[in-house]
Amino acid sequence: MPKNIPFVDLKLQHQPLKIELENSIQEVLERGDFILGKAVEKFESSFAAACGVENAIGVACGTDAIKLGLQACGVAPGDEVILPANTFIATLIGVLHSGATPVLVDCHAETALIDLEAAQKAVTSKTKVILPVHLYGQMVAPTELKDFAQANNLIIFEDAAQAHLAEREGYRGGSIGIAAGFSFYPSKNLGCFGDGGMVLTNDLEVASKMRSLRNYGAPRKYVHEEPGTNSRLDTIQAAVLNVKLPYLEGWNSDRNQAAQKYDTLLSPMKEKGIIPIQNLSGTGHIYHLYVIRVTDKSPIDRDTLKEKLGAAGISVGIHYPIPCHLQPAYENLGYKKGDFPNSETLSQQILSLPIYPVISEEQINHVVETITQIIDK
Repeated sequence: MPKNIPFVDLKLQHQPLKIELENSIQEVLERGDFILGKAVEKFESSFAAACGVENAIGVACGTDAIKLGLQACGVAPGDEVILPANTFIATLIGVLHSGATPVLVDCHAETALIDLEAAQKAVTSKTKVILPVHLYGQMVAPTELKDFAQANNLIIFEDAAQAHLAEREGYRGGSIGIAAGFSFYPSKNLGCFGDGGMVLTNDLEVASKMRSLRNYGAPRKYVHEEPGTNSRLDTIQAAVLNVKLPYLEGWNSDRNQAAQKYDTLLSPMKEKGIIPIQNLSGTGHIYHLYVIRVTDKSPIDRDTLKEKLGAAGISVGIHYPIPCHLQPAYENLGYKKGDFPNSETLSQQILSLPIYPVISEEQINHVVETITQIIDK
């Protein structure tokens, strides 16, 4: 019988890379180029190439990637940005800090991804950007998204914080729109040893402005042409990411295979109200998270299942328990309970199960067997 199963096991994942990681960090220490050093330049080039995009600009975190990325795309106060209510709060914060006005819309109940039909109803003369979130590692459908943006003359800015090398319809996460923001938070599919972020773009003007904005608004030293900030990917973090990037495709494949095992084992539970979030991307879904819905057909609710799994030594999560429009800090946006029913229902149903590249088949079997035992009691 497996011992306690963690939600993520970074220690086990990093163990085979220990010497590579130590050597890479040591090289930075010896060079002393801690700010915008050689490793940053290398990682920017390598990650852009991996995603099929021309330019990458490293920043301090994923929230800054959205904030500064939107600003680099010309978003200004008065402009409206459409985004899903069902996302991590950093997406909303990034929009607000860019100076734009966020316009929230609902998601699809089966995929948890933004509902573009709902977004269409939210478009006004002030709308400048559609900001899709590639949630849980699954991309919003690129063709549908591009058609929507073209029909409404909008910029696409992707939140790809959970979509490192995700694929759909021949596109990779971060390659659909004018620009995209990534996070390298430690638990991401590609994570560093602290905070880190990235903006990808094929637009040279956007790339140039991003490099200025992240570095005090200075295109060259001591010449500050616009109000910027200090938001630079640390060289040591870039060194860590350089070691891990070559393994990412294999790790993503491992996650997808683990998800397929979950899908197969959980299939009989559908009649009892346990339904995985729908995958419409096949092997292109990189499963940053594996999420199930504990629906009304289940004999117990989500919170009870979470509590009982925890008592059995199985760590799970909820991504996310409160939709953006119901967060106390953002009541001033004017939204209320009932505005986005799918997002609100999902927030009471979703449960994220353990998934990571080194999770074993035995561990997955144990998780599903435990869920089955709890539901059948």
